[in-house]
Amino acid sequence: MKKKIIISLFLIILVLANISFASYNTVTMSVIKEPICTIELGENSSFEKKLISKDLENKEVTLQLKVTNEETAIKPTGELMLVLDNSNSMETEVSDGKTRKDVIFEASKSLIAKLLKDNDKLKIGIIGFSSNTDLSKEGTIEDAAITSALTNDLATLNTSIEKIITDGPRTNLQAGIQLASKQFSTSTDNKYIIVLTDGVPNIAIDYDKKYYSDDVIEKTKQELEKVEKNNIKLIQMLTGIDNEEYIPGTSKKSYGQIISEIFGTQEKPTVGKFYYVTDDEVEKTITTDIYNSLVPIEKAFKDITIKDYFPEEIINNFDFAYVSKANKGDISAKVDIKDNSITWTIPELASGETATVQYTLKLKKDFDSKIVNKILNTNKKVDITYKDFEGTKQDKTSDISPQLKLTEPEVKKPVENNTPVINNTVVPPEPDTAPKIIPKTGSASFIGFIVILTGFTGFSLYKFIEYKYKIK
Repeated sequence: MKKKIIISLFLIILVLANISFASYNTVTMSVIKEPICTIELGENSSFEKKLISKDLENKEVTLQLKVTNEETAIKPTGELMLVLDNSNSMETEVSDGKTRKDVIFEASKSLIAKLLKDNDKLKIGIIGFSSNTDLSKEGTIEDAAITSALTNDLATLNTSIEKIITDGPRTNLQAGIQLASKQFSTSTDNKYIIVLTDGVPNIAIDYDKKYYSDDVIEKTKQELEKVEKNNIKLIQMLTGIDNEEYIPGTSKKSYGQIISEIFGTQEKPTVGKFYYVTDDEVEKTITTDIYNSLVPIEKAFKDITIKDYFPEEIINNFDFAYVSKANKGDISAKVDIKDNSITWTIPELASGETATVQYTLKLKKDFDSKIVNKILNTNKKVDITYKDFEGTKQDKTSDISPQLKLTEPEVKKPVENNTPVINNTVVPPEPDTAPKIIPKTGSASFIGFIVILTGFTGFSLYKFIEYKYKIK
C-alpha cells in the first residue's frame, strides 16, 4: 500500500512538471514591429538600435546598437598669407649649427606641404617683414615685401622662402600684417594670416621715431585688431625672447610688458591664437600646433555615454546575453538591476569610425503566463550624451523599440458536435472525454506552490493510512 502511494505521488508531480513546461513548448513568439530607433548626431552621423535577426522557433531575437561618425573631415580652404620675420636676429644660431631662420623657414615649408596635401586648391602667399635697408623708407609699408603671390604651387612657394634675405635691422610687424591683408581676394570667406617672428616689434608705420614706444605698441595692436574685424583668422608665433625683464634703452617698458600689451597671452590673446615659445619648441609649434589649429581635420564625438533601458517584463521573462563585445569603448557586463539598463561608454569616435555591440533576448522556460497575448517592447528607452565638435555636451533620447508578442494555440468548442478546433483544425475528441483546455504556463513560484501542496497532501495521506493500519 505504501509503495502505491509513493508511486502515485511521483506521477502527480511528474504530470504537474509536464504541464508547467508544456506551455513553453506550445507558445509562439512573433515580432509585431521592427522600427529602427535612430538618434541624429551632427549632420551625417547617428546612433541606431534595431532588431537584426530573429530565431522565433527558439524564442530568441538579436538586437544591435550602433554609433556611426560619418562627418566629412574638414580640409583647409580659401587663402592664407604666411608672414615671416626676416630681421637680422633671425641669423642667431640656436642648435647644431642651425640658425633660427633655418628652423623657422624649414618648418614653414613643411607646414605648406601638409596644407597643400590636404587641399591642393588652397592658395598660399609669402611675405617677409623687418625694416627697409633704405632708412628713408623705414616706418612705411615698404618695411615688408611680397615674395610670393597667392598660389597653390609648392615649388614656387618653397623657392620664394629660400630667397628671403635677412637684412633688416628692426621689426615692423604692422607693415607685414597690413601688406598681407591687402593680398586677399574678395571671392573667399576663409582668410588666414600666420605670423612667425623672433622679435618684439620696435617700429611701426608713421611711428613717433622712438623704438618700442607706446606709439609703436598701440599702432601694432590696432593692426592686429583690424585683422579680426575684417574676418581674417590670425595665428602668431613669437620666439627668441631670452629675457622678458630686459628694458630696451629707448623704452620704459620691459620686453615682457610690451609683448603682453601687443599680443596678450597664450591663454588670452589680443586676437586669434598666440604661441609664445622657446627655440626648441618652434618646429613642433609650426608643423603640429599651428597646423592643427588651422585645420581641425578630426571631427570626433567625445565622451559618448549610451544607456539602454529594458522594461520589467523583459528582464523578468527573458535571458540577456551579448553576442559579441563592443568593438569600441566599454559596456556593462550585465544588466544593472537598479534601473534595468546597460551602459556603453566610448571616449572618442573619430570621423569615419563605427562602434557596434549586439545582444540577444531569449524567452525563459519559466516565464510568467501573464505576458501571453501582450505587446512587449524589447526596450524601454535609450539615452545618449556626448560632446560635439565644439566641446558642447548634448543629451538626446528615444523610446522607439521593436515589439514582440507571445501567443498560444486557440481552443474552440463547436456548437454542433462539441468537437475541439485548434488553430482552425478540427481535432476528433477521445472517446468518452470532454474537450480539454491547454493549460497556460504558471510562474515558477506558482508551480513550486502546487508541487509543495501536492507533496504535503500526499505525506498527510500517507501518515493517515499508516496510523489507520497501526490501529488495526
